[in-house]
Amino acid sequence: MTRRVVITGIGVLAPGGTGTKDFWALLTEGRTATRTLSSFAAAGYRSRVAAEIDFSPAEHGLLPQEIRRMDRAAQFAVVTTREAVQDSGLELDALDPARTAVALGNAVGATTSLEEEYRTVSNDGRLHLVDHTYAPRHLYNQLVPSSFATEVAWAAGAEGPSTVISTGCTSGIDAVGYAADLIREGAADVVITGATEAPISPITVACFDAIKATSTYNDDPEHASRPYDLTRNGFVLGEGSAGFVLEELESARRRGAHIYAEICGYASRSNAYHMTGLRADGAEMAEAIRAALDEARLDPSAIDYVNAHGSGTKQNDRHETAAFKSSLGEHAYNVPVSSIKSMIGHSLGAIGAVEIAASALAMEHGVVPPTANLHRPDPELDLDYVPLTARDWRTDTALTVGSGFGGFQSAMVLSKPDRRTV
Repeated sequence: MTRRVVITGIGVLAPGGTGTKDFWALLTEGRTATRTLSSFAAAGYRSRVAAEIDFSPAEHGLLPQEIRRMDRAAQFAVVTTREAVQDSGLELDALDPARTAVALGNAVGATTSLEEEYRTVSNDGRLHLVDHTYAPRHLYNQLVPSSFATEVAWAAGAEGPSTVISTGCTSGIDAVGYAADLIREGAADVVITGATEAPISPITVACFDAIKATSTYNDDPEHASRPYDLTRNGFVLGEGSAGFVLEELESARRRGAHIYAEICGYASRSNAYHMTGLRADGAEMAEAIRAALDEARLDPSAIDYVNAHGSGTKQNDRHETAAFKSSLGEHAYNVPVSSIKSMIGHSLGAIGAVEIAASALAMEHGVVPPTANLHRPDPELDLDYVPLTARDWRTDTALTVGSGFGGFQSAMVLSKPDRRTV
C-alpha cells in the first residue's frame, strides 16, 4: 500500500515579520511588506523596490560561528527548520537519524555572500587578479548550494538522503514534492524540507533590470506588486524561507501529531520553449495540474482554493489564468484564486515553499489570503482573484502552482487527510 505523506510542522521567515504567526497575520490582514530597497545603495537601478526581511540571526539563536559560516539564505533555512521541528512536536533524539532526510529548494545559491566576497578579494573590482588571501576559510561552502542542505541536516541530526533541488522559481514546490516521494518510496520516515533564498543583491537586481522583469513603481513601493491588475508591470524581488516536517500519515497519527495537510498530488513539466518566455495558452502548467490531480485521484471540482504563482508580469498572469481554465474547466470560475506575492514579493526559489505554507494555513484556518493591490482588474483576466481582502472560505483541498525561468511548471495538491479515502 502506498505510504501517505502529511505536513506536521511549519516554519516561515517572510517579509513583514518573522515566524509563521507573523506571516499568517500579514497575509490575512492584506498588508504589504514591499518597500524601497535598503540592502544596498540602489540609486541608478531600474527597479528600486524589494520585499526584505528585518532579520537578526543572533536574535534567532544563531551563534557567532554559525553566523560567520553561513550565508543569509542558509541562516534562514536553519531558523525555519528549528521552528518547523518545534511546531511538529518531534523529539529529534528519538528518531532514527538514518531514516531522517533533508530536501531543500534554492535557486541562486549564496549570491549575497559571493558578491560581498568578490568585492573584497577584488578590492571592489579594481583587481583583475583577485587576492585570495582576503578570502574567508568558509568560501567553499558559499560556492556550493549543497551546503544549505548540510546546515539543515546538522540542525536536525539527519543522516539520511540530503539534497538541494534547484529548478529556478519552482524549486520550493519541487523540493517538497521530492521529499514526499522519499517517504512514499520508503527511503525515509521523516523529511525536513522546504526552500530558502536571500537574493537581494546588486547582481540579482541588475539581472532582472536587464530583462525588465521587475516593477518600476519606485515611488509607490507598497503597491508595486500588482498581480492581475491592469496596471501591473513586473514582480517585486523578495527573500524568505519556509521549512516543513513531513511524515508518513499513520506514524503521525500514532504519535498524536497535529496534521496540517496531506501532500496528495505533485507534478512538474517543462515548456521546452524559451528561457524566460511563456506560451499564452499555459499548456504545460495545465498539464502539470492535471497530472497532480491524477496522482491525488481527485476531480478538478474538488479544488477549493488555488494559491497562484501570480508574479505580476503581463505574460505570467495570462499564462496561468489560461492554465487554470484549461485544467479545471468551468470550475475555474467558481474557485477563489489569489497571489501572496502581492504582499511578500517574489523570493525566487523559496517562494514555492512559502506558498505551500500559505495554502496549508488557509486550510487550517478556513481563510484564503487576498491578492493585495488589485484595484483595476485586467478584463482579460476574469477569474475570482480575491481582491484586497481575505475571505472566510472552507478549504479542504488546495492547489498551489509555480512557474520558473527555463520553462519549469509545477503543481501540488494538498488535502485534509480525512477528505481522501485512498
